[in-house]
Amino acid sequence: MNSNPSERQIFSVSQLNRSVRHLIETQLPLLWVEGEISNFARPASGHWYLTLKDDQAQVRCAMFRNTNQRVGFKPANGTQVLIRCRAGLYEGRGEYQLVIEHMEEAGFGALQRQFEQLKQQLAAEGLFDNQHKKPMPESVRYLGVITSATGAAVKDILSVLNRRFPAIKISIFPTAVQGAPAAAQIVDAISNANRHGQCDALIVGRGGGSLEDLWPFNEEIVARAIFASEIPIVSAVGHEVDFTIADFVADLRAPTPSAAAELLSPDGEDMLNQFEGFEILLGEAMVRKIRQLEQRTDYLQKRLQHPGRKLQEQAQHLDHLDIRLRRAIAGKMQQQASRMNSLQDKLVRQSPRQALVQRQQRITGSVKQMMRAVSQQLETKQSKTTQAMHLLDTVSPLKTLGRGYSIIRDSSNAVITSVKGVSAGDKLRGQLADGEVIFAVTETNNKAI
Repeated sequence: MNSNPSERQIFSVSQLNRSVRHLIETQLPLLWVEGEISNFARPASGHWYLTLKDDQAQVRCAMFRNTNQRVGFKPANGTQVLIRCRAGLYEGRGEYQLVIEHMEEAGFGALQRQFEQLKQQLAAEGLFDNQHKKPMPESVRYLGVITSATGAAVKDILSVLNRRFPAIKISIFPTAVQGAPAAAQIVDAISNANRHGQCDALIVGRGGGSLEDLWPFNEEIVARAIFASEIPIVSAVGHEVDFTIADFVADLRAPTPSAAAELLSPDGEDMLNQFEGFEILLGEAMVRKIRQLEQRTDYLQKRLQHPGRKLQEQAQHLDHLDIRLRRAIAGKMQQQASRMNSLQDKLVRQSPRQALVQRQQRITGSVKQMMRAVSQQLETKQSKTTQAMHLLDTVSPLKTLGRGYSIIRDSSNAVITSVKGVSAGDKLRGQLADGEVIFAVTETNNKAI
């Protein structure tokens, strides 16, 4: 350091701060910084002043009115934000600061805001209205599951269905359930299930996770695909406390994938218990009926004046009741057998082979009918042709010649129709039925015969 005052470069405070500001602004590029807002202030000028901090440091920031008007949310102390800014120096106080050009919510806050915005938009369009909800089928025979093929959700669903009602058929439409490609895959799976056309209902979901993990079920394309599905959809995303856009659009929301499987499947054990109960009730009813008949028989036997005869009548009556009971049972069994045969016949009639045979029989019948119609038309045409030929033959000049008439022509082959056209000495030709004669005219007479 030069100790000579005349050779020293001496800065004023203003010059120093201006130089430092120029150095910072030229050396540091446009920055992205994430942190938590504190000491947020909004004076009458409309500018924003705040401190951006993390757990170890903090920096003062300013965002001027013409820029902060484009921010789509209201910042507050404690809000986690991501800013695009330029580093600078406030010369008046010599304080290093960041001048913010763009601000957005970071992490969970941004996602939560997107969730609320899309929820309000779709609600305004009516996608959440109950009038658009499709009812669930009373009995699900074929169930489609749209989830990860290796996740815990599909295992829980299969376990519940196997325990409650194994007879339900299941089609799994595997898809990613988190990450960037998940939303498009979920949409494709819903479309494929609708083209498949066999499922009575669909379960769309996954196990629990963070808001970021569940985000594909908050995408607009997934919501619209669920709304457009012709098959009723049960949304089963995450745990009971988790809510997604898919839950609001779906026809039914289940708190978990396991709960969705329980909602769509009957309890097989309960059904078996009911059947066993019906069997017991039927047996008890038959026993009571027989006892009533026995008691009535005993009562009537006691009132008999002629015990032997009355006993025979009552025995016969009892036999009749037994026969009626047996007939009723046999009739019921025959009715059930007839119904089964009817269903079997209906199934056979609806089979492609039976339909083909019926179509072939119809075609054969149509061909035969067409052949008969063509044959009748040919006979009619031939009959009309024969009549026409006969009529033509009747008026034919040859027929007239056959009756003794002739056609006379002159040398130029013109037909002579009047005696005035003939002179003595003319050579004429007369056409007869079997040939011609050539003759010369010796005399004419114009008197009519």
